[in-house]
Amino acid sequence: MVALQNIIRHKTKAVTVGHVTVGGDAPIIVQSMTNTDTEDAKATAAQVKELARAGSEIVRITVNTEAAAAAVPEIKNLLLKDGIDVPLVGCFHYNGHKLLSDYPACADALDKYRINPGNVGFGKKRDGQFEMMIEAAVRHNRPVRIGVNWGSLDQQMLAALMDENGQSANPKSADEVMREALVRSALDSAVQAEKIGLKREQIILSAKVSRVQDLISVYRALAERSDYALHLGLTEAGMGRKGLISSAAAMSVLLQEGIGDTIRVSLTPRPGESRTEEVMACQDILQSMGLRFFAPQISACPGCGRTTSTVFQELAGEIEDYIRAQMPEWKTLYPGVANLSIAVMGCIVNGPGESKHADIGISLPGTGEAPVAPVFIDGKKSHTLRGDNIAQDFQDILQDYIRTRFGRPDAKTQTGT
Repeated sequence: MVALQNIIRHKTKAVTVGHVTVGGDAPIIVQSMTNTDTEDAKATAAQVKELARAGSEIVRITVNTEAAAAAVPEIKNLLLKDGIDVPLVGCFHYNGHKLLSDYPACADALDKYRINPGNVGFGKKRDGQFEMMIEAAVRHNRPVRIGVNWGSLDQQMLAALMDENGQSANPKSADEVMREALVRSALDSAVQAEKIGLKREQIILSAKVSRVQDLISVYRALAERSDYALHLGLTEAGMGRKGLISSAAAMSVLLQEGIGDTIRVSLTPRPGESRTEEVMACQDILQSMGLRFFAPQISACPGCGRTTSTVFQELAGEIEDYIRAQMPEWKTLYPGVANLSIAVMGCIVNGPGESKHADIGISLPGTGEAPVAPVFIDGKKSHTLRGDNIAQDFQDILQDYIRTRFGRPDAKTQTGT
């Protein structure tokens, strides 16, 4: 599989965040955020580790209190002790200027700061407190994401634009003015940060909204009017299917237009649900568009009246779960395995054809068909499976294929493969 050739990336400045490059010619980066209390260093480090192992290439943590700021260096040390060097981003609101100044070890342990121009201060204090935060970034040589959010937009700017619009001969809608306020707040804040001393290649912009069409409009404007690296995401996307669909609908349009250097799917997790769901959602969006590959792609039959057996459903689920569990080690053991395509089909209608198109595939017997399952490898029939152990037999063949095709001569044999 190859990346889509008709997507031309919007050219942005490359920003270094820890050991990760965002923007420029770098791949689109997957980002996530913890929901633990940062004051609990062990719990936060554990969740960062979980997110990083799932594939989050940058992780953001809340830094909202003095105790949280004091905990950041411990979190970093716990991660490094476990061999996790994922870049950490500190999310600051209201008191960030004070925390970055009073806790230099926190400022140094973080790889990037996230600043919301609408929440850095109010009235006369606003500019001074924003300046203090940017000065901290300059002092510690750290990049900054200037993240505007429509839920905390600079009200003074919005009011001024609304007044200006009201006096126009051709006034725009309130939504159009709001979108312009978001864009202008981000761009004006970036210009101000550069004047204070932050380099252009140390700035990432975001302008988060929760409606699909608004997000598309705002980011098109940001891409047209600047070359800053852009962090893409629908804020407060929602829970479950709604959040996934809305995020995919918004970001796919922009990604297809080459807009976006790092992405996050901001899902509301159900009680007890792993935070890693948003990481996998980002990966699935990028992989479905052919922009990046994180794990083998599994094509599976949706099922119909010909497929009354649940074997193909169970097998597809087992293989997907198995692959996700193995990918952290497979990345090292089997370079290139993420480009593998697998087909798990349920009957003779499309089964053999889909299986031939995949690198490896199986066509399971449907209703009324002979209880046999042909396996195809690299377009050719290689095995015919029968009996009660078809699922396990195919998984064994898959494991052997991966080891043979992608294994390096010097790679150690992995237990269970």
